[in-house]
Amino acid sequence: MNLHARRPALRPAVPFAQTDSRAAFAADVVAGLSEARKRVPAKYFYDRRGSELFAAITTLPEYYPTRAETAILSAHAAEITAALPAPSALVEFGAGEAVKARILLAAAPHIEAYVPVDISAEFLAEEATRLTRDLPRLRVLPVAADFTGAFDLPGEVASWPKAGFFPGSTIGNFEPAEAAAFLYEAAHLLGPGARMIVGVDLVKDATILNAAYDDAAGVTAAFNLNLLRRINDELDADFDLEAFEHCAFYNVPVHRIEMHLVARSSQRVRVAGRVFDFRRGETIHTESSYKYTIGSFAALAAGSGWTPSALWTDPDGYFSVHLLSRS
Repeated sequence: MNLHARRPALRPAVPFAQTDSRAAFAADVVAGLSEARKRVPAKYFYDRRGSELFAAITTLPEYYPTRAETAILSAHAAEITAALPAPSALVEFGAGEAVKARILLAAAPHIEAYVPVDISAEFLAEEATRLTRDLPRLRVLPVAADFTGAFDLPGEVASWPKAGFFPGSTIGNFEPAEAAAFLYEAAHLLGPGARMIVGVDLVKDATILNAAYDDAAGVTAAFNLNLLRRINDELDADFDLEAFEHCAFYNVPVHRIEMHLVARSSQRVRVAGRVFDFRRGETIHTESSYKYTIGSFAALAAGSGWTPSALWTDPDGYFSVHLLSRS
């Protein structure tokens, strides 16, 4: 298919917003804090400050996932992207700074459009503008949306062959049934003949995992507590950040890291016009990060409309990158 003749003029890298993010944020926080076991979805970590803190986490000595995945992508970028149609559009779910996408885009001139999807519209716009400047050959079409819900791809790539990109083991932040549902919906969003590149953290020694999510410098703790600051700033809340502490641990039987914010004392907090009481020691569950074996993730993908096509790991066997084809 020759898509070059139909290419429209390059447009500015302005995100196409598809959600009322504040209303959704308020609804999810109120619903989560109303549950018997309080929780807030991990996707709300990533305001500007949260994105900056996570970028700092990825450079910490304890946090192996980013180094391992980046090494895999750098070593095998040509091999990975050779399996993608030419020309094609790369759709990244939860793009952030697009650091890993840049590795693939640099290795694959046949990827002619890049669609970063991210809930943080301001952060997304800035990175999309930088990417347009750095790779002028590339059509950058950002979408400001919650990729865990329904959204539309830009019309410019409707007829293009597409590949999804979901790095960082973000798939582990879903409950397994939710992960299967996400992969199923991604298959239908990307369309017939689609490919999907997924980064998956692997089961390993609990000592390594616990250190990765509770670093000595306290950056992950600041990242976790920043969620309360964001709720205060955006939802008219009055959390006392000093009254909560970060807790992270590997739950061995279910193969997941859990992150919580633990109340240091009994207290009452107002959020978006609602009142919530906390007992001393009560927690807000802010993140789960499931770890998979090669086989368990392959089975999950196969049950979600994808055929596992290729696999790459780092030398330590800490991390894996999977290439899937739509069944």
